[in-house]
Amino acid sequence: MNSKLDFKTAMQDVLPTTFGYLGIGIAFGIIGQASGLSIFLIGLISLITYAGSAQFVLVSMLLAHAPLASIVLAIFLVNSRMFIMSLSVAPYFKKESLLKNLWLGTLLTDESFALSMNKLNYTQNQLSFTWFNTANIVAYLTWFIASIIGGLVGNFIPNPQSLGLQFAIVAMFIGLLYLQVESDQKLSKKLQLTVIGLVLILMYIGLIFLPSNILIIIVTLIGCSLGVVIKNAFN
Repeated sequence: MNSKLDFKTAMQDVLPTTFGYLGIGIAFGIIGQASGLSIFLIGLISLITYAGSAQFVLVSMLLAHAPLASIVLAIFLVNSRMFIMSLSVAPYFKKESLLKNLWLGTLLTDESFALSMNKLNYTQNQLSFTWFNTANIVAYLTWFIASIIGGLVGNFIPNPQSLGLQFAIVAMFIGLLYLQVESDQKLSKKLQLTVIGLVLILMYIGLIFLPSNILIIIVTLIGCSLGVVIKNAFN
């Protein structure tokens, strides 16, 4: 990464994350096809819902003939973490119009959020609409195309789970986390690793008592609060 926030740089910055979109998008297309969805529906879901984990939930609930209200509520809970991410990104676009902010929020994903937070380490805490919008659109189109590809090749894969494609998204987040820790010069490595360790412990314990979708929000808030307390205590 570098300090530029133009279209060309956004294309370069977002490229590594597209492999994660390809892996999980193809996995969704394969599972969607195996569940009896047409290529049209697979593509439509990816365009409208545009949320990896929520799309898998949507397919499973459709197969179970769940009520529409239950499906909407489930997808809302799965994606509710986006409120926190949007609140974190919004201050960097105060000078942009409401319409542009809504557009950025509509295409915001876990990956583009992590990418933007990492980019801040190179730009003196600055983001541009052009850079972020380009990264979001590339990710959006990659996800859609990957879903279609998965739906097309699904007929040739008798056992989709055997490929382990669901690990692609995990691997990508591990890579983004590593880049964030390595590039952040404002916080000590010890502090960052301490917070990461606390979050892992909280997630491990919390999964015993709470659903993962709700737990992510709770642990995010607690982890951020603990990070601030620890940072102030040692600085």
